[in-house]
Amino acid sequence: MTSELRKFFEQYGSPPEEVMDDLISRFKSVRLCKNDQLLVPDKVCNKLFFVNKGCLRLYYISNGVDTTVWFSFENNSAIELSSFLSGEPSNYYLEAIEDSEILSLDKSELTGLYERHPEMQKMMRAFWEDVILNLLKRFTALQKDSAEKRYLDLMAHSIYLQRIPQKYLASYVGVTPTSLSRIRRNIKPTSNTSSEAH
Repeated sequence: MTSELRKFFEQYGSPPEEVMDDLISRFKSVRLCKNDQLLVPDKVCNKLFFVNKGCLRLYYISNGVDTTVWFSFENNSAIELSSFLSGEPSNYYLEAIEDSEILSLDKSELTGLYERHPEMQKMMRAFWEDVILNLLKRFTALQKDSAEKRYLDLMAHSIYLQRIPQKYLASYVGVTPTSLSRIRRNIKPTSNTSSEAH
């Protein structure tokens, strides 16, 4: 179960083996049922998660509208970064949209690892930079791209279309389910060409 976690962090750096072993050993295994929530608004996100199996969704609700920020599938991390770094209560929900198996690391454990292994901070800095860049790309797309463009980009990743319910896909694209159905109808004749271009 931890081999994929090790591979995940190795893409960000290569600290001494004993340092990586210490990091991996601090993660705790958690099983979630569909719709279980790891975070709700007004609670502080004090854990870093890694998805072994299943899918997590980060979203917020404003004026009754549900907006999905991202999905996290197998072999990826999951975190509400702003709350984790600031220690302030979150505005987001983090929930399992499938039965899931995850690994969880407390922020206090991570702080202790930094103190014991200063050399680990270089790897984790690369990890945090990647998280921030992905969030910036996501929010930039929401501001700049049309709903059609956002959906076409999704089509390049079949896992989204295969496993995410349409209501959540619509939320991620930033439209209603009805509007998403219309977008899908409009692009269907050229979907093969469009998906190859992305």
